Amino acid sequence: MQQKNRRPLKYLSAGALGLFVLWFAASLQLFCLVSTPAPPAVDAVVVLGGSSDERLAAAQAAAGGQSAPGGPHPPVLVLSWTDTPGNASADSLCKGAHFPQQSLVCFRPEGMDTRGEAAAVGKLAEANGWRSIAVVTSSYHVLRAGTLMRQCTPAEIHMVASKPALDSLQWLRRFVVEGAGVIDVNLRPECP
Repeated sequence: MQQKNRRPLKYLSAGALGLFVLWFAASLQLFCLVSTPAPPAVDAVVVLGGSSDERLAAAQAAAGGQSAPGGPHPPVLVLSWTDTPGNASADSLCKGAHFPQQSLVCFRPEGMDTRGEAAAVGKLAEANGWRSIAVVTSSYHVLRAGTLMRQCTPAEIHMVASKPALDSLQWLRRFVVEGAGVIDVNLRPECP
């Protein structure tokens, strides 16, 4: 009789393990093993806030030797200015720059989050006539950030993934946070 009672528990455990493996495999593919092609010529290269050492290097590689469409000038570098420890490199560039200048734009997102950054980039794209934008962010953030950017501007968006140095627990946390974030941006669009 006791073995009969354990059978449903075994099925439930196997089902839960199967769901976890499926979720983990999907998260690994969507947030960790992200590969983005080199962007074509763009009007602007936007670096989202946070992890600026990692993201600035990817932005420089993405813009390296590029000319903006329709002209011999390089794309405008657009930096999210947050005054946060993780964004120190980008913030330092913004603090040391003399404005206005055509090669660098710094903006402070409202709400200091990706939603605020997407809304600000949409306004900047409209004001400057940008038709194509490369957006640089960490690989785990590409799907959610790309969705938000496309909600906020009709410009062609090309996502560029930088590679974060995270340990296993940090990756697991990113899987949970970004998975929930992707659901959120699809249920509550930023710029409808």
